[in-house]
Amino acid sequence: MKFDGIVAFLTTADAGSISAASRRLGLAKSVVSERLAELERSLGATLLQRSTRKLSLTSSGQTFLPRARRILREAEEAAAELAARSGRLSGPLRLSAPVGFGILHLGPALARFLGEYPDIEVSLELDDGFVDAASDGFDAVLRHGAVGDGRLIARRLAASRRLLVASPAYLEREGRPASLAELERHRGILYSNRSGDWRFATETGWSVIRPNAGLRVNNGLVMRDAAAAGLGIALLPSFFVHDAVRSGTLEEIDIGLQAEGAELFLAYPRDHGAAPKIRALAESLRRSFGDPPYWES
Repeated sequence: MKFDGIVAFLTTADAGSISAASRRLGLAKSVVSERLAELERSLGATLLQRSTRKLSLTSSGQTFLPRARRILREAEEAAAELAARSGRLSGPLRLSAPVGFGILHLGPALARFLGEYPDIEVSLELDDGFVDAASDGFDAVLRHGAVGDGRLIARRLAASRRLLVASPAYLEREGRPASLAELERHRGILYSNRSGDWRFATETGWSVIRPNAGLRVNNGLVMRDAAAAGLGIALLPSFFVHDAVRSGTLEEIDIGLQAEGAELFLAYPRDHGAAPKIRALAESLRRSFGDPPYWES
């Protein structure tokens, strides 16, 4: 059983087609097909059902898939552990991060990290949905908020306040709220992936309000732009709006109460062989973001 055949199988299963797998691997389609065929011959089983419309896993392929992932991960982790013992960090590092934060802040930070560790090969996927690092094949995931998963180790990267913001034009037209009751009567630009999102600390505990929804969306950049266009009030992390508030495109609204904040974490599965690389990444990201982070300046 050849290792490149296992890689070809996993990539094809994840990509959904041999053509897509060949693009991901940077190989000719015929090379990927031959590696798959050779793997099937060595196993004595058909792993993939090919048709003109789609490609699917056979029952043998479904049985082999989790074991193939484990084989590949074990090999990568063994190489990473040996490299770390020799004082050299190298090899692949697959990451997931939210779309908005990745676009705004991860580019320069990862450039610095790769400058410090040029032998590490980072693969970053941006996704605003829930990503399960323990089962989705990622070495680490960046989370904005509590991790709450006992299978993961979470390393704190930075803190972020959440600010109520609106455009000057909206506030001039609709008025500036000064209390929770007034805020609740305004149009809100709401994050659709989280219910009870507008939480404020009061003397008696947390108070949750639900303004009328002018827009619901699962992306912070779209929320920021909608607020700048005057569609309503948004409650957003400071790392989304610090530049807009500084330039005057958005104005911060003070109702005398602090909104629930959140922290940024880098989370990864326990007993992960790539832990030395992940720890190095966490330290590099902390240095890039600063303490307090630059978006809180």
